[in-house]
Amino acid sequence: MIELKIFQEPGCEDIEIPRYHSEEASGFDLPAAVDNILEIPPGEFRLVSTGLRMEIPKGFEGQVRPRSGLAAKNGIGVLNSPGTIDSDYRGIVKVVLFNFGKSPFTIKRGDRIAQIVLARSEQAKITLVSKVADTNRGADGFGHTGV
Repeated sequence: MIELKIFQEPGCEDIEIPRYHSEEASGFDLPAAVDNILEIPPGEFRLVSTGLRMEIPKGFEGQVRPRSGLAAKNGIGVLNSPGTIDSDYRGIVKVVLFNFGKSPFTIKRGDRIAQIVLARSEQAKITLVSKVADTNRGADGFGHTGV
């Protein structure tokens, strides 16, 4: 098991720290560290602070993803899903929430707004070549399988 170190910004002690909500959960929820009620009108987005800084282990990334309940019930998603938190980032984690729904969505302090899944991440050696190897698929793109 890897260790994730979390720092809670001063003034956020009243907000529950992230935790896994089941024994085999892949992700843990992120809280909203808003001072006042925040409303996201339909078709708009807001950058929402979590009041947390994280020390993600080298070789991993934090993938910020929508919470399925917020998506299914309210049409709320993470605009750049999945958002990536690099292991060398030490700033406050913020989430870009988008209201895909038809009604305004209200966020209160401490609401669980998104989730993070920690995933292995490697850097590649990038090499410029004169061409790439052929495959059976070739350059067939979107919808090439008929689905």
